[in-house]
Amino acid sequence: MHVGMTLLAAGRSSIGADVRFDDDRSLDAAGWEEAVRRAPTLSHLAAAQLRYCSPSTRCRETGAVLGLSPLAQPALLDWDMGRWRGATLTEVTVREPEAVHQWRTDPRSAPHGGESLLTFIRRIGGWLDTRPVAAGEWAVAVTEPSIVRAALCYVLKAPPHTYWHLDVQPLATLTLTGLTGDWRLELR
Repeated sequence: MHVGMTLLAAGRSSIGADVRFDDDRSLDAAGWEEAVRRAPTLSHLAAAQLRYCSPSTRCRETGAVLGLSPLAQPALLDWDMGRWRGATLTEVTVREPEAVHQWRTDPRSAPHGGESLLTFIRRIGGWLDTRPVAAGEWAVAVTEPSIVRAALCYVLKAPPHTYWHLDVQPLATLTLTGLTGDWRLELR
């Protein structure tokens, strides 16, 4: 069945060096302001027959600001960082430089005790492929930027290390179309 899926990266909750692994903070003031300012240009997303979001606070808040009333999906949890949860990359690199190197170079490793990159990409791909969207319907999901990156790797069947070369800005959208399991990236 031919369907559409738009992934929307949540609004900003922190900047630069303050970005933490698996962080569940609210939108910061700039994130709220940007979401409110961009709401008119993103209002078309409310026409989607199905509206989902990652269960994080900032994803739920972004969906609310945009008037989407999305349904939280446990499968759209951010990448599980195990014992690194709540720490910054700088903090973890100081404590565990070899583990960070392994994590960044081996997509099957999970030195933090959470998910490997490969497992994360497969989880997000599995969610995409099992959405109950009827032919011709469209779904939207407000997600973490990491989920948009993982979805791109999955859809394009790109090597997992491609993940590290993707940058997803707050409120960026990615639209996928096609058949379940055979997605196409749609650029407009």
